[in-house]
Amino acid sequence: MKLYSYFRSSAAYRVRIALNLKNIKHELAIVDLLKSEQLGDDYLTTNKQGLLPAFETDQGVLAQSLAILEWLDETYPQCPLVTGTAWQKAQIRNLSFAIACDIHPLNNLRVLKYLSDELCVDTEGKNKWYQHWIEEGFNKIELMLNKSNHYCIGNQPTLADICLVPQVYNAIRFNIDMSLYPKIAAIYIHCNKLAAFSDAAPQNQPDAN
Repeated sequence: MKLYSYFRSSAAYRVRIALNLKNIKHELAIVDLLKSEQLGDDYLTTNKQGLLPAFETDQGVLAQSLAILEWLDETYPQCPLVTGTAWQKAQIRNLSFAIACDIHPLNNLRVLKYLSDELCVDTEGKNKWYQHWIEEGFNKIELMLNKSNHYCIGNQPTLADICLVPQVYNAIRFNIDMSLYPKIAAIYIHCNKLAAFSDAAPQNQPDAN
């Protein structure tokens, strides 16, 4: 199996965490977003959406991180990402979608490039845009989390943590004051004590330098 990845791609970061948690052997293929390699003919043959990640399996290619994570969970049941009662599973998905569907799409690279290249938004304005949508989302997510938990839901890392950690990494990159979100910050710190999370972190990827 092969994961097409870029070190700062939040969606690829999610999949890297899950593969580590489940201890699944895979090959890493680097696609440089800053060089627009995702729009090249070679990559578009693999993923017609021209987005990251893409996950190549014996059955074909999946090209949406949440679909990849659900497939991994059904195919490799060890260390389940969506677990517990039906209500707990719904809560895990609720938090995951709040991050992956409501926050992340507003701040990914193609949106930021459109703001600067097409709408002529300057760097300060672009950063304010990014910070605004992170803060809007984190204000709500902070209220949704239990104070005493090391993880978003339950006592083990789940899909929700896999979505949250990359988003916090990006928030820190864009100078969000994480002291305003103590529950989110605590989960981020705790998760990154696990090798599955720290090994998947952008700074630890082969294309980070």
